[in-house]
Amino acid sequence: MDSSIAARVPDNAVPDAEDRRHALDLLLTRRSVNALEDPAPSGRDLELILDLGLRAPDHGRLRPWRFVLIRGDARTAFADRLVAAARRRDPAAPQALLDRYRAWPLRTPLLIGVGAVVRANHVIPEGEQVLSAAAAAMNMLNAIHLLGYAGMWVTGANAYDPEINASLGFEAPSRLVGFLAIGTPRATTAVERPSRADHVVEWEGASRAT
Repeated sequence: MDSSIAARVPDNAVPDAEDRRHALDLLLTRRSVNALEDPAPSGRDLELILDLGLRAPDHGRLRPWRFVLIRGDARTAFADRLVAAARRRDPAAPQALLDRYRAWPLRTPLLIGVGAVVRANHVIPEGEQVLSAAAAAMNMLNAIHLLGYAGMWVTGANAYDPEINASLGFEAPSRLVGFLAIGTPRATTAVERPSRADHVVEWEGASRAT
């Protein structure tokens, strides 16, 4: 994987115009990918991904980000926890659902639980602390893509389950914002991109009629 741009740009430097445009062109091809295989990022590539997470906006410099790496044999233990949590939530959960929860971490080369260690009753609202962790997740997804890997941000019942959160070190009010499922893309297909015109408006000062 090519991390040559990052390797030659000091932390306090501004990349030249060619590098900036190349990076933007690559980001415009980013998409979520569920079909993943080995290898997952490791070594310097993984360090760069985590460092990009640590460059997220952070009101008050609280640095609420926490990244929990789940890989190797630990994925089996994590799969067991997901199934146990699902059974606690719903003792009648269908076996097909439990099988799906178990299979997901086992087929994913690397999982990163992304969360916020929230400071309650702080002048910086809890919501902003959680948003900072979410911004870190997006930074990491961009880094994953730029390095030639692929990923998907996964939420759902297990990401919001208090016992799953606690098992990964997030006791309320701290919380996960989701999991990044990461690996090498097995295959990608064309995806329809949103139209800018459908999502951008310009406010000109007058109230809009409702």
